[in-house]
Amino acid sequence: MFEGEARAAGGAVRSLPLAFTAGAAIGLLGGMIGLGGAEFRLPLLIAVFGFVALQAVIVNKAMSLIVVLTALPARLLAVPFSEVASHWDVVVNLLAGSLVGAWAGATWATRMRSATLYKVLAALLVLIAAALTATHLGPVGTLELPSAVQMVAGLVAGVLIGIVAALMGVAGGELLIPTIVLLYGLDIKLAGSLSLAVSLPTMLVAFARYSQDASFQVLRDNRGFVLTMTVGSVVGTVLGGLLLGIVPGSVIVPLLVTLLLVSALKVWRHQ
Repeated sequence: MFEGEARAAGGAVRSLPLAFTAGAAIGLLGGMIGLGGAEFRLPLLIAVFGFVALQAVIVNKAMSLIVVLTALPARLLAVPFSEVASHWDVVVNLLAGSLVGAWAGATWATRMRSATLYKVLAALLVLIAAALTATHLGPVGTLELPSAVQMVAGLVAGVLIGIVAALMGVAGGELLIPTIVLLYGLDIKLAGSLSLAVSLPTMLVAFARYSQDASFQVLRDNRGFVLTMTVGSVVGTVLGGLLLGIVPGSVIVPLLVTLLLVSALKVWRHQ
């Protein structure tokens, strides 16, 4: 797995050992606060490994999809399927919006100029940093909304989250979990499992849309790199999950937020 390297456009070297190490480090950091780390992986794909914006999003989406699939068994052990299924209405409400948002977001990404997409990705990295700060450094409240208003709010939130997830190539859990807690008043642990039930179909829709674009060829051209970094991400995420709670959130979250903000600046300036 670790033999060989490829040289990307612009001279960036896609070293397989570096890909595994970067994936593991990102997975470890994300896993320590219950995330897969895709939002941290995206800037590296651009700045370190030399993928252009749309290619980086597609590669990130493919890796995120595999990481989410490997997280499902652990989630089913942590929260019984029956408990997740009892809240099917929450999943359906959010999915009704997120599937539309995912298709729209992927379509926009394929039609944007690279220079524009870099700016959009930078802005979304700042959004994710704000969401991490709000979710992990303070309590997430609950909105007491009438059923009809709650349903509309869930639909709108689903559309927006689907767009963000498709544009960044992420699962969207960092936005889905606080949304589920805020709108539906559910426990954050249950919200984590419900977020997977929403994010998996949403990711598949975005992935299907990206597969229609010529840039999808990047996955075939970089099979070894994608596989190696994905394995590293899965290993890191599992290890990070085992360390969940050992490092205080007051320490790890500001570090991750700083990384996101620095990455946003670099992506914004990327040529």
